[in-house]
Amino acid sequence: MPSTTEQTIYLSDYKEFSHFIDGVELTFQLSPTKTRVKSKIHFRPNPKAPEQAFFLHGEHLKLISAHIDGVKISPTLTETGLTAEVPNGPFIFEAEVEISPETNTALEGLYMSNGMYCTQCEAEGFRKITYYPDRPDVMATFKVRVESALPVLLSNGNSGTSDEGFAEWHDPWPKPAYLFALVAGDLIAHTDSFTTKSGKDVALNIYVRPGDEDKCAFGMGALKRSMRWDEDVYGREYDLDIFNIVAVDDFNMGAMENKGLNIFNSSCVLASPETSTDANFERIEGIIAHEYFHNWTGNRITCRDWFQLCLKEGLTVFRDQQFTGDMRSHAVKRIDDVITLRARQFREDNGPLAHPVRPESFVEINNFYTATVYDKGAEVIGMLKRLVGDENYKRALDLYFGRHDGDAATIDDWLKVFEDTTGRDLTQFSKWYSQAGTPRLSVTDEFSDGTYILHFKQATPPTPGQPVKDPRVIPIAVGLLNPNGDEVRETCILEMTEAEQSFRFTGLSTKPIPSILRAFSAPVILERQSSTKERAFLLAHDTDPFNKWEAGRALAKETLVAMLTADAPVNSDFLDALAAVLRDENLDPAFQALALALPSQDDIAQTLFDVGVTPDPMAIYTALETLSQSIAQHLQDLLPRIYAANHVEGPFSSEAAPAGKRALQGAVLGLISRLDGGDQARAQYTAADNMTQQLQALACLLRIDRGQTELASFETQWAQDRLVMDKWFGLQSGLAAPQKAAAITETLTKHAAFDWKNPNRFRAALGGLTANTAGFHAADGAGYKLVADWLIKLDAANPQTTARMSTAFDSWRRYDAGRQGQMIEQLKRIQATPNLSRDTHEMVTRILGSDA
Repeated sequence: MPSTTEQTIYLSDYKEFSHFIDGVELTFQLSPTKTRVKSKIHFRPNPKAPEQAFFLHGEHLKLISAHIDGVKISPTLTETGLTAEVPNGPFIFEAEVEISPETNTALEGLYMSNGMYCTQCEAEGFRKITYYPDRPDVMATFKVRVESALPVLLSNGNSGTSDEGFAEWHDPWPKPAYLFALVAGDLIAHTDSFTTKSGKDVALNIYVRPGDEDKCAFGMGALKRSMRWDEDVYGREYDLDIFNIVAVDDFNMGAMENKGLNIFNSSCVLASPETSTDANFERIEGIIAHEYFHNWTGNRITCRDWFQLCLKEGLTVFRDQQFTGDMRSHAVKRIDDVITLRARQFREDNGPLAHPVRPESFVEINNFYTATVYDKGAEVIGMLKRLVGDENYKRALDLYFGRHDGDAATIDDWLKVFEDTTGRDLTQFSKWYSQAGTPRLSVTDEFSDGTYILHFKQATPPTPGQPVKDPRVIPIAVGLLNPNGDEVRETCILEMTEAEQSFRFTGLSTKPIPSILRAFSAPVILERQSSTKERAFLLAHDTDPFNKWEAGRALAKETLVAMLTADAPVNSDFLDALAAVLRDENLDPAFQALALALPSQDDIAQTLFDVGVTPDPMAIYTALETLSQSIAQHLQDLLPRIYAANHVEGPFSSEAAPAGKRALQGAVLGLISRLDGGDQARAQYTAADNMTQQLQALACLLRIDRGQTELASFETQWAQDRLVMDKWFGLQSGLAAPQKAAAITETLTKHAAFDWKNPNRFRAALGGLTANTAGFHAADGAGYKLVADWLIKLDAANPQTTARMSTAFDSWRRYDAGRQGQMIEQLKRIQATPNLSRDTHEMVTRILGSDA
């Protein structure tokens, strides 16, 4: 059973806090096991709040003293906080508490990472630092004094007085406690500056451990590009004199947008050509942008309560997607985003963890930092922008920033600015926030006398707690092509609002080929019967890059399903279509690389399950291997030329064009390796002067069960680089042959460099196994047991990471009775663990559901 009583929190129960806060003063006297935190909080009554006891959150705190207006008090303490009698008017509450950062392995609140003090307060970590109303709608200005002999002492806002042994900081912008940050350590700053459009000079720093100074330049450039972009596109200037980023090794998340002091997982900010892949560079650029953009969409305007989490996260993800598209390629970025959405969010919607973008209840808020809130939340913003148009979107955002600056806002506030700007009624559109599940959009067509009609039906399957769904507003981007490949109707948006709806196109001389859901205009599953010939035509001729790629993906899935269900041979039309894509020199190499990539094992398993076929993970793995081998053989005359043509000369650049060439070269190398036994991959590994090509080559070798010599040399070369070693761990568990995957992963957990308390290392080894679908789901159940063993062990130290990784089991209903029974057994074993955390208990209980 969980260590604390589970209490469900409901959106409908929201009520304002009893008091406002006019200012907070904090003093930290840092010590590994006996840090003293002194707080001075200026309260005044909130006349709008309902009558309630005065309550401050606090967990794992040793109270030394408490005073109200200078008079010592003895508040009532519980394991979740304190209550006290307070005056009817304004008053000052003071407290001194003691905490132990060194033993705080949960990485929430104030903790230590290799001698560095750092904080993570979102969502509810500040209550582990001092007694406070730890909720996002309580906002205040903060003055902070940090006392320590460490050379670098940081907190939010602008710097104040400092001297040997202390530093003071003042954040003039009211913020909720979840945005509080503190860092202290032996750090080195990579410095720069930025001048805003209004002429304000901002000091920029990226703080890192000694030895990491050479990995900061790209991150600094990404920060400056983000700052300029937010000014140019959204009209948002930075509002402090200084902006600090700190790289931290032990961090549960990717990064955190604390006001003026962003704390980053080291993997999300440190980069160099020798140690980072092209994917790392793009991810780092996107995450830095995301956290910076939060300065307005999250900090200046925050969320009223945690049910509104998508207000800041969905909007900010959408903004960082726009940014990456502008910096690199909108077409490739859109395809990448949809691949991620389908892999993570569609899986969530299809299983026991399905929930609305704005949930109605939760037990542990940390469990709702999900793909639904982030990725689907961004898709909802994108749909809204398509429906109202670019100009109205800009006007609505300007109104949003003007109306709600300094507010703790809600989704209703967000939608209201669009209604006020456009005059539209968004009541039906708001169902995207309140209804869980992925709508299925089925379509048929007919043509007669120059009129082409598309008939659409929408339906959303039942999800936990929501058996029946209302129709939603679905923007369907459609273009029409002639049989010769010409576009006879440019992209238009069809606005579907009914359960069934038809749309007419007139004045056509021949029946067109429809290109439906262009740019993936809505997060739905499109169901339409079409021929292999039509899909091949769209792959060759569609002018919409997403649908061009989608046609190829559909051909691949069709081929694999036929191989698995009808013992069909590999579809030659699909192979010919891939050859045509590779021969088209007008296509972006990054797009060609995506077109060569086959659907994942998990994607095929869900596809089979959706049509009533119980997926066999090993059969899926074998079919994918067979298809990959067939592609390699079919393209063997073309592959060497494409490989050579995409060689990048000169110094390494992380920009989109050379990165796209390396991506295509790597995809082609994977096929060549199936033909030459890895000779070309070994040559690339030996010659590589950057991590992208070195890791590509090593991965190609591991996929064909080669490369042990290179694996050993890689470890020797990079043993002292913790982030590169994460790659080494992840490659082995993630690419191991299915029958070896669990054993290899277990061996990795015994390696001297396996630090299971470090989230990055744990995710690399164990997460690699869970991503290795056939290996994790091996029939003997060894993968299930190994992961469950480690989740039970990790939960006592780090509940957040444990709970998130328990989602590896959420697809148990897909599989055969034997695998179902094994997964249920392990889930129940986790659930029965004494003193199991509330985080993990909630997740496992939801995954099991009522029918297990």
